[in-house]
Amino acid sequence: MRVNRILLSSSLVVVALVLQVSVLSRLHLPGAVPDLLLLTVLGLAMVYGHVGGALVGFGAGLLADLAPPADHAAGRYALVLCVIGYLAGLIKPESGRLKSATGPMVVVVVAAISATLLYAGVGALVGDTAARHVGLGSLLFTAALYDLLLAPFVVPGIMALARRAENDPLAETNSQAKKPNISSGWLSGGTGLRIGSQRGGLGSLKMKAGRARTARAGRIKGVKRL
Repeated sequence: MRVNRILLSSSLVVVALVLQVSVLSRLHLPGAVPDLLLLTVLGLAMVYGHVGGALVGFGAGLLADLAPPADHAAGRYALVLCVIGYLAGLIKPESGRLKSATGPMVVVVVAAISATLLYAGVGALVGDTAARHVGLGSLLFTAALYDLLLAPFVVPGIMALARRAENDPLAETNSQAKKPNISSGWLSGGTGLRIGSQRGGLGSLKMKAGRARTARAGRIKGVKRL
């Protein structure tokens, strides 16, 4: 990944995680908690592609696994967000811009349901049965609903920031490529001017020498006539 991608992704993930832990998790909403970290990974994945989405998802999930008050095994949410980021990155358009908002909203709903199912499935494999006591159906519904309501305020802004950071180095490179090679032009132009001036100087010197010879010859002839 590029340096600007790493810096932007790290900053957005840290901000999303802080808001997730300090604000959203304390709202005590029924069912699931709005997953701001998931929406951040989706927005970056739909700009960076499947490879970048998988890397961002893994890093974000691992950070969420280690951040307090995490009560599950480390690597559990990292695996979930890595898979979600990879799948979301597969729908990245070639131009980097989505034509409508319907596609991202569908992706958000599918990602919220898939993330909940994967998280519950991995938890069942390691012996965590908390999802059964809460109710998997209510978790799926509330997770999709909360993320869908929060997505219009998060995903477009993250995608815009990612596109802007992605296009800045390309624009600078293109502008540098479009600029003429001043050094080569200066060298060639300077050489031509110097050569031309040297030729002009040699020509003027020859003309002056010819005039001097003519004047000397006239003087000598004049002396002989006298």
